[in-house]
Amino acid sequence: MATTKAKASAAAPEDAYTAEPFVPAGAGLGELRRAAAHCRGCPLHRDATQTVFGEGTGRARVMLVGEQPGDQEDRQGRPFVGPAGRLLDRALADAGIDPGEAYVTNAVKHFKFTRSEPRKRRVHKAPTLREMTACGPWLAAELALVEPELIVVLGATAGKALLGSSFRVTEVRGTVLEREIHGRPQRLVPTVHPSSVLRADDREGAYRGLVSDLKVAAAVLT
Repeated sequence: MATTKAKASAAAPEDAYTAEPFVPAGAGLGELRRAAAHCRGCPLHRDATQTVFGEGTGRARVMLVGEQPGDQEDRQGRPFVGPAGRLLDRALADAGIDPGEAYVTNAVKHFKFTRSEPRKRRVHKAPTLREMTACGPWLAAELALVEPELIVVLGATAGKALLGSSFRVTEVRGTVLEREIHGRPQRLVPTVHPSSVLRADDREGAYRGLVSDLKVAAAVLT
């Protein structure tokens, strides 16, 4: 029994797969961001450059939730600053939503990637449901503070993190959903992740689809 207790006490915090011990109670967004920089709630922190926390006004009416940081976001420490982020800003503006008045974040705060060889380009790897669940307390804290009128769900992974493993973006994109998210009633509009537009064979058509979905979100906010 003593040996078992010793092993348990020596276990790394990331083995528990929850960020909850790292989330300070009663904190504002600035304090949350500083605390998140030291999160060890799952093993993803080991390889990532840094935590990438949400960004934007604390009084935003709309919160945009993506999957996880990409390569550029991981290097800069800010969400949606790479090519997908620039495309998202353009799509928001075309849909009638001011990007500067939104709060943007990700379901997972560390970049998960793989490399074919050392020093080769880091290739995005989708987080597991366990990793998304581990990071859930950060997203719950952001939602509680920002209290957005609407969540725009960007892609399948963000949808699974918020709505469960059965979520399929193709089935509900561009519709208004009403669900309880982290203990509070919430309206959501799912759409594709902007990175999928960049990968699409028909990029213009995919972009029009994204803007169409975001116009549904804009209508909710009017």
